[in-house]
Amino acid sequence: MSKSIVTKLVVGTFIFLASWIWLVPLWWTTLTALRPLSESLNTVPQWWSSHFTWVNFQHAFALAPWGQYYLNTLEVVGGTFVLQAITIVPAAYAFARLNFPGRDILFYILLVQLTLPVAALIFPNYTTIRTLGLVDSKVALMLPYAASAFGTFLLRQAFRTVPRELEDAAHIDGCGWLCLIWHVYLPLIKPVFLAFALSSVVFHWNEFLWPLIVINSPSKRTLTLALVTAFKAQETGYNWPLMSATLLIVVLPLLVLFVVFQRWFIRLYVQSGVKG
Repeated sequence: MSKSIVTKLVVGTFIFLASWIWLVPLWWTTLTALRPLSESLNTVPQWWSSHFTWVNFQHAFALAPWGQYYLNTLEVVGGTFVLQAITIVPAAYAFARLNFPGRDILFYILLVQLTLPVAALIFPNYTTIRTLGLVDSKVALMLPYAASAFGTFLLRQAFRTVPRELEDAAHIDGCGWLCLIWHVYLPLIKPVFLAFALSSVVFHWNEFLWPLIVINSPSKRTLTLALVTAFKAQETGYNWPLMSATLLIVVLPLLVLFVVFQRWFIRLYVQSGVKG
């Protein structure tokens, strides 16, 4: 057996075993959501159920107006991405193609933001939002993320891979910089742009701490806040099947999104390491 075959076998075995670290919790949550409460109270773990039921999902849907919370989350996630697209695309083009004093220094300062944890910026962000009078609004959830250092870095790397000859040809045809970005650059880096879009959606869909601080009105809650509220509403102890069903209601769209677009997620992390 050749060395390359052994290496592929070892790597494949490691990936298979590592995948179970993610699959086992998902399988257990799904199984718990589909089993009756009496089976979930067994002290011996059971990896299968003798009786599956949808009643836990029926009770979970009755806990909260999930349609409203889905709509709120979609508005916040979609609005945040639109703001990010408006800011990071021209910024990435400027850092990739334009020559101006201090360009590299500004770019390195921008990258410093990648080293800062999100929690470290909560206090200044909240102070700004309160000064603007935007507390308890969906706009307050979007504004701190209107610019993305990671998105700017990612698109900048992708823009630098576009041949200069295409840009020169567009200039000869009288194409301005907006036309150039829209008709030349974005079509060529569409996979990278889509990968960033998916990353942005996943991050803001799962965000909990910032909405918890900013949002007070029940009608403006996102799914993560609604999930915690639904759990707190349980006064009869831990109903694990009900909690698992509620959790799946929140995360199921992301699971479907990941399965459908998984190759774009992979490309996101590959492209983020492109040198330029």
